[in-house]
Amino acid sequence: MSTPTVPTDSAGRVDQDSLTRAQKALLALSDDVAQRLAEDNGVCVRPLAMRRIDMTTGGVDVVATPCKSTREDQCRPCAEKARRERMVQAREGWHLEHEPFDKPADPTEHQKRLLAYRADLHAAYTTARADGLDEDCEEIREAVAELDQEIRAAGVRGRLAPLDPLPKAVRRTTRRRQDAPDLPRRPVENRTVGEVFGGKYRPSTFLTLTLDSYGRVDGDGAALDPDSYDYRRAARDAIHFPRLVDRFWQNTRRCVGWEVQYFGTVEPQKRGAPHFHAAIRGTIPRSELRAIAAATYHQVFWPAHDEITHDGDRLPRWADGDKGFIDPHTREPLPTFDEATDPDVLTEPTHVVTFGAQVHVKGILGGTEEAGRHVGYLTKYLTKSITQAAGLTTDASARLREHHRRLTAELAITPCSPRCGIWLLYGVQPKGARLSTKPGQCKSKAHKPEHLGIAGRRVLVSRKWSNKSLKDHRAERAEFVRQLLDRAGVKPSYPVDDGPFAWERTAPGDTDVPPRQVLLLHAINQRQRWRADYDAALMAAGDPPDVERSATDDLAA
Repeated sequence: MSTPTVPTDSAGRVDQDSLTRAQKALLALSDDVAQRLAEDNGVCVRPLAMRRIDMTTGGVDVVATPCKSTREDQCRPCAEKARRERMVQAREGWHLEHEPFDKPADPTEHQKRLLAYRADLHAAYTTARADGLDEDCEEIREAVAELDQEIRAAGVRGRLAPLDPLPKAVRRTTRRRQDAPDLPRRPVENRTVGEVFGGKYRPSTFLTLTLDSYGRVDGDGAALDPDSYDYRRAARDAIHFPRLVDRFWQNTRRCVGWEVQYFGTVEPQKRGAPHFHAAIRGTIPRSELRAIAAATYHQVFWPAHDEITHDGDRLPRWADGDKGFIDPHTREPLPTFDEATDPDVLTEPTHVVTFGAQVHVKGILGGTEEAGRHVGYLTKYLTKSITQAAGLTTDASARLREHHRRLTAELAITPCSPRCGIWLLYGVQPKGARLSTKPGQCKSKAHKPEHLGIAGRRVLVSRKWSNKSLKDHRAERAEFVRQLLDRAGVKPSYPVDDGPFAWERTAPGDTDVPPRQVLLLHAINQRQRWRADYDAALMAAGDPPDVERSATDDLAA
């Protein structure tokens, strides 16, 4: 049977009335055309209809707002825009030659008076609480809540002391393990920039950290011998990997003696284990970084969870009163998480996470092609899901699929936090257990097959990296476009309203909300007008109109 084709005339037009059903099925759908046009123009393909209320005039408009997805399989324009923003953030803080932050302002007399008044209220609350005066305590709480708002408005940041005492923390020994090498501990200097070599070179560092081996794998990352591959340790290491990374930076700062700043991304390897890429400002010797990685570990003091003790017809049940969950056969309450982790009961860690022997360190000079290439490598997989980045696509081998199936099956029964409902399978009541807690079930991303245990943020940025948030970077680029238009004398062909606005979500069935395709076409039209104005401003400034599209793309959000 021959494949049907769509006949066209000399002008490329199609007479749909003369087409067969098979030929009509080959025609492009209007929704697909609109979506492809939106992708070509960098417009969100899943716009959200929001009601915008002008607080000055009272006018109400329904506008399309971007979905802001970071996954290209959900919205490629939004994901690519988010990746470019991360690239800007990584580039701006990597090779700084001066400190990105200023010294905090000195406290004013007004701020000190407010804090003194809060101290008086805190003392009065402590006295009233000791005397059992509940009504006075409630009044003081309300007064302190109002005062805290005034303190914030006065320009004070940071944590304010709580009225009620915090619960006593569990104290464990901080003595280093005997099987971990010692590290030097130097006083930390108040600087974040690296040293200058040769009077003019200030290189920075690119670092890659991986986890240990759990068994031999093939070129696709699948276990060669699944029965001997340690899936349990792989699952637990993936769950606790963020804590291990935090401990690494803590050890690094103590060892090198200055406030090391980094921009890092967490990505999966083909075998499914997470690994960490980081751009570090300044230079740290390779031998020192490898020694720090070898000496870094994280001890997990959680109840034993090697063997499932409650499943099938023996799943724990909720009991009325203060018992919480009980064993359905013995009717005895299960031990709580705090009881099971009491230092007198749990003296040894149930799991220890360490890095593997593979540590990649490379020095990078700022402003070079290599630096730009590594920034692109850092953000290369941010638009992909965890499983896509790990190579689990439609054409993956059967062995790799079986490898990931076993790993996700182990993750499904590995507790991810003290509040995880999976603890009930091991006879332990999780923290915050209540009637709605379902034994053996947890909504955390760590247990979902598409996340492979990587449940937290995939981009980790230290606080003093660039002293700018992503919101600050967007505002800077939007201001750049406005200034460019002003200098070129280009008046925007679209109204620029600065508000103030109030935003309201629309509900399904609202009569004032246009169809999705209409929202999409309006957004495309607005983007094209913005781009025309931007190109006109570039030509007036003497630059080719296609040298920079990202500023206009960022403004479109």
